Amino acid sequence: MDDSVLSSEFASSPDLVKKLRGNGMMKTYHEGDVILDENSSIRSIPIVMKGMMKVIRTEEDGREILLYYIRAGESCIMSFLGGMHNEKSIVKAEVEEDTEILFLPVDKVSLFIKEYPEWLDYIFRLYHKRFEELLDIVNAIAFKKVDERLLNLLMKKSEILETTTLIITHEQLANELGTARVVVSRLLKQLEDSGKLRLGRNKITLL
Repeated sequence: MDDSVLSSEFASSPDLVKKLRGNGMMKTYHEGDVILDENSSIRSIPIVMKGMMKVIRTEEDGREILLYYIRAGESCIMSFLGGMHNEKSIVKAEVEEDTEILFLPVDKVSLFIKEYPEWLDYIFRLYHKRFEELLDIVNAIAFKKVDERLLNLLMKKSEILETTTLIITHEQLANELGTARVVVSRLLKQLEDSGKLRLGRNKITLL
């Protein structure tokens, strides 16, 4: 296992890095794989070692909305909270690109909180970051038009994936925004006409 991500996150505690490596289980996933579904039991906490996954919430009518991305070195705070309180998952975690994940058993999460202040600080930092991202989502839904949300989503994906060409369908974008595909297709055409992007088959290039 490559310890560089863990060593970077917990530089002040090599012993914690050793414990995480010794108690965790590494698995590799591919784009589109679901590692945690809604209403499923949480037996372990995922820490992304390489790649990226996204956390999604599904509404009663079947529509989905993207909550946040989890990058290398990060974990899902919803998994932490649900696992520690023995609750079912209220979100879905889906792999965005080929990803390596270290799964830490839930019982070790509570144990490490007592033994390592660095671990508790890590959880609080994640909680703070996710809280800010969820506030951004609420603000966007309440005050921003769908075309602005769409462009912001494309720019965020471009930044995260470090590419101006995104391989993605209109349906996928609609799901992440919690809107209809026809709406996304119409708005993408408008953005293309205004010179902000170029459309291809399941491909969008930001200009």
